[in-house]
Amino acid sequence: MKPRTFRRKLAVEAFVAVVVARLAVRFVSTRRLLAWAAKTPARPWRFADPVLPALVGVAVDRVGAKLDAVCLPRALAAQAMLRRRGIASRLCLGVAREDRSLSAHAWVEIGGQVIVGDVDPASGQGYTSIAQFGL
Repeated sequence: MKPRTFRRKLAVEAFVAVVVARLAVRFVSTRRLLAWAAKTPARPWRFADPVLPALVGVAVDRVGAKLDAVCLPRALAAQAMLRRRGIASRLCLGVAREDRSLSAHAWVEIGGQVIVGDVDPASGQGYTSIAQFGL
């Protein structure tokens, strides 16, 4: 398959995954949603292409930006796409202090590398992880 065709298929899958994740965040209980996020792939693929998680991350971020999806649906969509390919990942939830309030954020990482949900380095916000699901 040509690289352009593969990226297009990833974008279509990311669109569906983000839409489903937005609906899940809205209508599924938090307990069930986080229990799903804690599952590992049924058939882990140890020899997966090391570039694949980054491609999934780019596809989800682009589609999420066009759909104005917040971080949690994006992270759930990316984790679903990675799990479908047999790649184990970790969904992290974190908080940061903004003046007198707290700000929450969700991201997906593999081996300490953030795949989806990276914080803008220009803002200087560092999120402290308070919960992790998966891997």
